[in-house]
This record gives sequence, C-alpha cells and structure tokens, in this order.
Amino acid sequence: MSYNPTDLSTWKKLTEHHTTVEPLHLRDLFREDSQRGERYTLQAAGIELDYSKNRVTDETLNELMGLAREAKLPEAIKAMFEGQVINRSENRPALHIALRNRSNRAINVGGENIMDTVNATLAKMRSFAEAVHSGEFAGHTGKKLRTIVNIGIGGSFLGPKVVSDALKPYWQDGYDLKYIANIDGTDVTEVCKDLDPETTLFIVASKSFGTLETLKNAKAAREWFFQQGGKPEQVRNHFVAVSTNIEAATDFGIDQANMFPMWDWVGGRYSLWSAIGLAQSIVLGFDTFEQLLSGAHTMDEHFRTAGLEHNLPVILGMLGVWYHNFFGAESHAVLTYDEYLKDLPNHLQQVDMESNGKAVTQAGEAVDWQTGPIIWGGTGTNGQHAYHQLLHQGTRLNPADFIMPLQSHNPVADHHQWLFANFLGQQQAMLEGKTEAEVMDELKAKGLGDSEARELAPHKVIPGNRPCNAITFEKATPEVVGALIAMYEHKVFVQGVIWGVNSFDQWGVELGKVLGNSVFEALGNGETDDYDSSTANLIRKFRKANNI
Repeated sequence: MSYNPTDLSTWKKLTEHHTTVEPLHLRDLFREDSQRGERYTLQAAGIELDYSKNRVTDETLNELMGLAREAKLPEAIKAMFEGQVINRSENRPALHIALRNRSNRAINVGGENIMDTVNATLAKMRSFAEAVHSGEFAGHTGKKLRTIVNIGIGGSFLGPKVVSDALKPYWQDGYDLKYIANIDGTDVTEVCKDLDPETTLFIVASKSFGTLETLKNAKAAREWFFQQGGKPEQVRNHFVAVSTNIEAATDFGIDQANMFPMWDWVGGRYSLWSAIGLAQSIVLGFDTFEQLLSGAHTMDEHFRTAGLEHNLPVILGMLGVWYHNFFGAESHAVLTYDEYLKDLPNHLQQVDMESNGKAVTQAGEAVDWQTGPIIWGGTGTNGQHAYHQLLHQGTRLNPADFIMPLQSHNPVADHHQWLFANFLGQQQAMLEGKTEAEVMDELKAKGLGDSEARELAPHKVIPGNRPCNAITFEKATPEVVGALIAMYEHKVFVQGVIWGVNSFDQWGVELGKVLGNSVFEALGNGETDDYDSSTANLIRKFRKANNI
C-alpha cells in the first residue's frame, strides 16, 4: 500500500507551523512560561525525561501527536505487541519484546504461544549460569571457568557490551568478561594473550554459525586453545554456542546440550535480551539479568499502554521527526555522563541507523523525505573538550540527548557534583548561548577597549537555541539500564512508522558481506578483470605487500 507522510494533513500543518516556531528562541519560551520545565517533564520505568529545552510549543506537540495518530502509530504499536508481521520484506513479526515479557502474556506466532520457548530458553540459561558458578560445568582440568569470552559481532557484541559495561558494579566476584568481534587479527590476539586455557569459557554467538567474523574468530580461539595444550575432545568444556545451526556447532566440537537457540523473529540488534545475553547472565548472575529484562518490560508496558502525549519513546521519536524533517537536522548526539554507559552511543548507532537507514517504504517505493539520522556521541565531560564546540557554534543543528544518573556507583570527593554541574552547564549553553551585547559587556569589564572588544566579540558569540533532552535516573541499576535501552528501541520504531520504512530488515548490510567474499577470492588468485580500476589496484597492492 502506497504511503507518503508528506501527503498527510498534519505534515502539511507542521510545515506551515515550522515557519512560526523557527524564529522563536528558547530563552524567550522559558521567560514566557515559568513552569515550562515542569510541564515538559515525564517519568516512566525509573527514567525521567525533561524535554523542555526543545524548540516546540504546546501547539507543536499537539500537531506532532496528530501526525503520529494520522500515521497510525497506535495501530502499529498494537500490531507489534500482537505478533503481527511488521517486518514485511522478510515476512516476520518483530518480537524482541517477547524476550523480556515478564508478565508472560501470551504472544502467538503461527498459532503457537512463543512464550513457552522463550521461558524454556531463559530457564536453560539460568541452569547453565548456575552450573558455571557452582563448578558443575567446569574446564577440562576441573577448574571453575572464571573468564567468559563473548565471540560475536553486530548485535551479538554491541548490545551485550553496553549491558556488561553499564552494570559493571553488579559483576559476580571473581569473574571477568571479554569480547572478540573484529576480524582484525589484533582483536583475538590481544584478548587471548592473557587468558588461562583452564579457566576460560568461549561463547560463540552466531545464529547461522557462519557469520564470517564470528566463525573466523571462533576458529582462531579454538586454535589458541589447542596451542595451549587443549585437545579436540576438550573443546566442549570451553566452548558453547548461541546458534540455530546445530550441525555446524557440533562439527566445531560444541556439545549439543550447550547450544542455545535464536529465532528469526528477533533481529540481531534487538537480541541482547535473548540467549545472546548468556555471557552477561553468567558474569552478572541470572537474577541480575532478569532484573534487566524486567526494566525493559516495564518500559514496554509504558510504551504499549500510555497515551501518546505521555509516552517517553513517542515524545522522543516525534521530536526527532520534528528536527530531521522540518528543521533539516541530519544527526543526533547521545551524550552519556556516566563512564559505565560510554558504549551506549555505539549500540544506538546500530539500533537506529541499521533500522531506519532506509530509502524505500514498506511498499518498496522510493522516499523523497529524510529518514534515519546519523547517531553519534560519547561521554561527558570528555566530549566537552572536543566535539561540543560544534554543538555550540557549528553551522549545523544537532539535537542532543544528555543522559546521567543522579547518584554515582563510585562517589569520589565532589566528582559527581562537578559532573552534574557540567551536565547542566552544557545544556544551559545550548539553550541560552551568549549574545553579542553580553559578550561586549564581558570583554569591557575585563578592560578591553571598544574597538578591541568589537573585533573579538564575534568569535565569542554563542547563538544558543540548540535543542536537547535531559534524561536522568536515580542510579544505573539493572532495571533502569533495561528500561533505557528499550526506550530507545521504541523511539526508533516510532520514527520508522512515521517515515513508512521497515525498521527490522538490513539488506544494505548483507550486500557488503557478499561482495567481500568475492574480493577475498580475488586477493588469493589475483583475478581483477571484473573490478573497477580502484579496487583492482588496491587488490594488487595487497597481494604485493603480503607476497601472495
């Protein structure tokens, strides 16, 4: 069915409304409404969203919610939670929400309640984690397995790593967790360098057990194990798999009893809640892993049941549509004022850009409106000494999310107070800026003459009126981290619905993999006739450098 959001009446209203809002300055909006901060704040699942520092009015928000309704967002939310086929290019539902369905509400796919298999998998994960902790599942010499190495890439790496890093204070004593993802040999070499072969467990996370990077790294890790004295029959003591390819995993040497399933109704970037989280469930303890799931489920229920005007993912998603489609913003910054959350922007890059980086609608028609933004960011206050300059004085509009816990897991002197002061100070600078008159007064107060001050002033003027959200929570607990990640997953879904794209396929990713396979053959045989001159030249250079 053909769909074009720009034809919707509310889209046209917003286009006209933008001409009214664009000249307004946030300074004036706050000055005119002393309760703006309180009115534009929402809470759910332990997370508070202050969206008052956005270039919107009550009318803007009303029209944005009108657009969501006209684009049938409520119906789309209902369809996802009911297990309807919303990933149309692959003819699948998208049911990552089932993985953390703590209410155990029935979700049927093909006439079968998938919660039965979800719960069975969670029970198997718990049993395995407890067996590792007790030593019932041990290394080939009988020693407890203390270092867990997750071998995966994409959704089998980025999301799980965010979870384990964010919840480092909750790690079980005596356990360590490492990751191997990149096919660059340096990655597996550096990780294996200090491992003890008697106490290391490798978890190979690949649905097909054929993902190039994961399989190559798994074989390299197995070879390292052999070099350390391990035997083929002992692989089963140190390698387990999250995969549907039982035959390939068995041929690798993994015991079928230690294989954990995946399902085609869960995309990789949404899979951290599944058996892909096995490594995290061991290092955190399964009770903590379940708390993560519970937090995500609480956000799911908020997203499913809250009215659009009071719905955190909906508000975030529609604000993004406002900036990307009406203000022409091209990117969105995620700024985490929590060292444990430093990898959240990396995970959200995949969740957002792999989901909504699309140029055709669900019906396969080319879009002529902007879809997914570029996601980038990092930790504060590090970024303040780098790219925040562009946020404040650059020529582009870059909406930003500032994320911070009110309490630190590691209180040191007054560090957290200073961190929060910077968290707020950066938002104030984006909001207020500094006018030329203010700069002139400041420079003259420092003793500069009028001409000297006028020469310097343009360099110190900061326009302000740059939009941002403040996302806070008491402390980064497992429940809060689960809710935070789920909130962003749903935000991406909201935007995909408005733009009319399929947020759950990723065909562009697949093409590069296929072409890489043929290039690999050319690197070996030197056949370059089928390649452009640039690719052919680089193939020849590689062969020469490596004496092939």
